[in-house]
Amino acid sequence: MNEKLKSDQYLEGLSVHLVGGAVRDRLLGLEQGDRDWVVTGSTPKEMLNRGFRQVGKDFPVFLHPITAEEYALARKERKVGLGYHGFEFDSDSTVTLEEDLSRRDLTINAIAMDGEGRLIDPWGGQSDLQNRQLRHVSEAFAEDPVRILRVARFAARFEQQGFEVSSETQSLMQQMVSAGEVDALVAERVWQEMEKSLSHRGFYRFIEVLRSCGALSVLLPEVDRLFGVPQLKQYHPEIDTGTHTLMALKSAAKAGSAPEIVFAVLVHDLGKGVTPKEELPSHRGHEKTGMPLVEDVCERFRVPKSFRHLALKVCEFHLHLHRVIELKPKTVLKLIEQLDGFRNPQQVERFIAACTADKRGRQGMEQSAYPQASLLREYVEATNGVNTREISALAADKGKTGQEIGEAVRRARLDAIRKVRAA
Repeated sequence: MNEKLKSDQYLEGLSVHLVGGAVRDRLLGLEQGDRDWVVTGSTPKEMLNRGFRQVGKDFPVFLHPITAEEYALARKERKVGLGYHGFEFDSDSTVTLEEDLSRRDLTINAIAMDGEGRLIDPWGGQSDLQNRQLRHVSEAFAEDPVRILRVARFAARFEQQGFEVSSETQSLMQQMVSAGEVDALVAERVWQEMEKSLSHRGFYRFIEVLRSCGALSVLLPEVDRLFGVPQLKQYHPEIDTGTHTLMALKSAAKAGSAPEIVFAVLVHDLGKGVTPKEELPSHRGHEKTGMPLVEDVCERFRVPKSFRHLALKVCEFHLHLHRVIELKPKTVLKLIEQLDGFRNPQQVERFIAACTADKRGRQGMEQSAYPQASLLREYVEATNGVNTREISALAADKGKTGQEIGEAVRRARLDAIRKVRAA
């Protein structure tokens, strides 16, 4: 890094430091992503004169003329209202590096590195890295509710490294929830943090951290109410529905599932949260009662269609796959049609992955076989192997109508399913 700074004509004479995640991940020995830089003692006019291009409306951030990396003027911030947008920023040239670092969320993200590789760590970030602690820099943390989501995301991202939320930060987040700060979060910002977290193997920690501070009941009450809801022990030895959901998320993560699959696993049992108490621990029909709840979550956070579509299919049909061995051929064919298995076999695979996580997300069943997955794949392969063009041509030669041709194709696919079953 120091050679880069020394040889960069656009930065010559500027006080520039690498900050944030790039420094943190380097110290953790992890692969580094985008690099963020902070500039002290400069002004927007000077940056523009050097050839940088300004972006961002709230505070001065500039793109390097060659690398397009972001260089932000050091800034202070002041809380003036509720929520994520309730801030005023000061990026005067007198703002120091330490002042800029003081406004950051966690100590592990408030470490800077100069051009010689020296660390500037006024808030004890290195110590918290060593002790695997997620700790807020200052009480200013409480001014931005997005930081609760970020703590949850970092807990998910660094789950394998064993990071835990410090007791002080845990207490502060609880106070923020009680003060109504989380209610001010905008849907897009919540989904942005959640979607990033869904790509981490420790996504279940995102849910755990939000629940432990009370934010889950505000943001995802449909998930929060699953905890404490009993299930039939013969199917769910862990009994608690919330515990099962976390275990299923762990199973999905272990399999390296895509974010869409993990999200589907998160919401697949939402219907169990509204089962009448007199029917517990049975949850007959929960897959149907859960669908409007999944819709509510997707609508609230404006979840992308790819996530929404898979989540609804998993919610509605996960029991079909669990019972596919005993399903009638007509029901199997209808399932494949509902999953769009003739046009999009990959969607079937994602459905199978989510159902597998559901099956293995149970106490003592983490490594259990799931032959239903292989059987559905055989059914899909067999029905896709039906020569629909040939059937259509033969039917047309006999003067059959479009509806009759469709029925002929359907019969051939049902025969293919029966042959698989008989094998």
